[in-house]
Amino acid sequence: MKKAAGFLAALLVYGLAQGAAAADAARRTLTPDDFYRMQSVSDPQVSPDGQWVAYLVTTNDRDADESRTAVWMVSWDGRQQIPLTNPAHDTEAPRWSGDGRYVSFLSLPAGADKDQILLLDRRGGEARTLTHVSGDIEGYEWSPDGKRLVIVMEQSATDVAKQAGGGDAAKGGSDSGKDAIPKPIVIEAMHFKEDKDGYLGVGRPRHLYLFDVETRKLEPLTSDAAFNDDLPAWSADGKRIAFVRTRERGTDVDGMQDIEVIDAQPGAAPSRVLRVYVPNQQKLMWTADGKQILFRQGLEPRYSQYIQDKLILVAAAGGAPRPVTPALDRAVTSSVFAADGSLIATIEDDGIVYPARIELRNGAVTRLATGDFVVSDVVAGGGHAALLYSDDRSPVELFALEGGSLRKLTHHTDALMAELQLGEVQDMRFKSRDGTAIHGLLVKPPGYAPGRRYPAVLWIHGGPDLQDQHSFSFDDYQFKRQLLAAQGVVAFGINYRGSSGRGDAFSRAIFADWGHKEVEDLTAGVDDLIARGLADPARLGIGGWSYGGILTDYMIATTPRFKAAISGAGMANPLASYGTDEYSIQYVHELGAPWQNSAVYLKLAYPFLHADRIRTPTLFMGGDRDFNVPIGGGEQMYQALKTLGVPAQLIVYPGQYHTLTRPSFLKDRAERMAGWYGRLVQGQPGQ
Repeated sequence: MKKAAGFLAALLVYGLAQGAAAADAARRTLTPDDFYRMQSVSDPQVSPDGQWVAYLVTTNDRDADESRTAVWMVSWDGRQQIPLTNPAHDTEAPRWSGDGRYVSFLSLPAGADKDQILLLDRRGGEARTLTHVSGDIEGYEWSPDGKRLVIVMEQSATDVAKQAGGGDAAKGGSDSGKDAIPKPIVIEAMHFKEDKDGYLGVGRPRHLYLFDVETRKLEPLTSDAAFNDDLPAWSADGKRIAFVRTRERGTDVDGMQDIEVIDAQPGAAPSRVLRVYVPNQQKLMWTADGKQILFRQGLEPRYSQYIQDKLILVAAAGGAPRPVTPALDRAVTSSVFAADGSLIATIEDDGIVYPARIELRNGAVTRLATGDFVVSDVVAGGGHAALLYSDDRSPVELFALEGGSLRKLTHHTDALMAELQLGEVQDMRFKSRDGTAIHGLLVKPPGYAPGRRYPAVLWIHGGPDLQDQHSFSFDDYQFKRQLLAAQGVVAFGINYRGSSGRGDAFSRAIFADWGHKEVEDLTAGVDDLIARGLADPARLGIGGWSYGGILTDYMIATTPRFKAAISGAGMANPLASYGTDEYSIQYVHELGAPWQNSAVYLKLAYPFLHADRIRTPTLFMGGDRDFNVPIGGGEQMYQALKTLGVPAQLIVYPGQYHTLTRPSFLKDRAERMAGWYGRLVQGQPGQ
């Protein structure tokens, strides 16, 4: 009887395996055309009663050749998933009113030339325009009682005077006729340019404004032209607002910013709470009793590219700040207060990001869920918490966080993923040249056959303070690797030293020494795959975007082993980049001024100054409006290789910034990647 049961069990397992294999065979592999099928979920917001979650869904419109975003909401039980707006080009920042009756959002109304705040009654009806401002709204937050908004806006003094006095601007008029005439851009700041924002000229400071929802009256809350004010947060009683203040945009020359508090009344004077080092992403939160402010702390400016944000508490009246989790050597990527006063946070850790509860009184961290996944953007309301979730086979969707479990709320990508056969994702573990443990992720081709050597592409993540992780998001690193795997390539990424997720020391290991330890780590990863019999040493490719493009330049200048390379938004000559990108403050603090430490700049420029070592055919790419890593870096390397007779091609994407957004360009880049790496799969020259 036991033998018969065992036989039946084995037969059942065999049948299930055969069924799974048949299901996989019926699925297709990922293609560049799937960019038009992807849907990206972002910016969740829980209603005050906890019964609904509003969020954004971004799709790619093939005919319009642009991304479109709509506001959706889903019930807490997940049974009702409702679109609140039609997809539009500029829709962002959904927020609930204090009473939970309304959902507001930023968008461009018909006939307007500036984004406005629109209002939706969640019970139904069309959205109505709430504001009619002539400045550029950068953000806003509802007061707890739902009667006012604090708005972050760039606006001239003339426009403010018009609106305060009820002039034409308050009725929706603008100075668009005057603005149409180009004027010189006057610049005085050291941080004078920024990707997407362009040149940061004098005369357009960012300030806070109070908006009365009933009367529609807009009044300035802060107005000192010497400062930029941002990231406001209301106290629970609605009487005070905490905010961030800088003289430069985002960060001052010393790498710091002020945290200030102001009474939520026009004419009030702000008071400084303390001055802190700028984190990767600042967020201010008041404790329920209004006595303390939680904020994120960065590092001194020489480590500005190697920051792991830390949670800090400080008394709203000022005083000594207190680290919340002094023993945690990992970055907190998002956080929110729970109903009991503890924190729910998302914590980055070695290829994953997990949810955790943090006790304010002692800093104890309790992990709330385990697995190979990435969570982000945790939000709470009405005793409920929600967050965004992704793993190796699942694009980002909205999940409920309930105790120690995660429950899926939205299903925007289910139909597409049911069609696809993705490559298997595995962790990589190996030692670098000096014995340092290095980790990474490997994506095998669908239908991978053990024992066979495959062409292999190392696709390098950017940052450097980012990580390759167990996620599958639209146009992220793993998405690109899955596209490559679909072409029959073993695609892999390596969390080289300088990456986040492994602690402060690991991230800062490349300080002022770019292209050294990272190259050793990446080289060791390639060697490991060859030694394991996975990668064909005669068919190796390499590529990356941003710092991944920079490291691609370093790698091809170090070894001729790669048969094809793609350097996207890269740079190989920091001496030429100084003052032309948005990192001058970092250069000065980390490398020193070029005229003081020219030897350092020349050492770090070895891919350009020793381009005669390069033998790898390379495709250079970038957007012509990229102020983050300007395309001049790629142009220099392209010209160097053309001068040397090395096969090279330069692709310039018009109107694009550091990150490509036009759907046809995203598809084009994916197709060009497949074509250029075709020499690895087919043994033919790239196209």
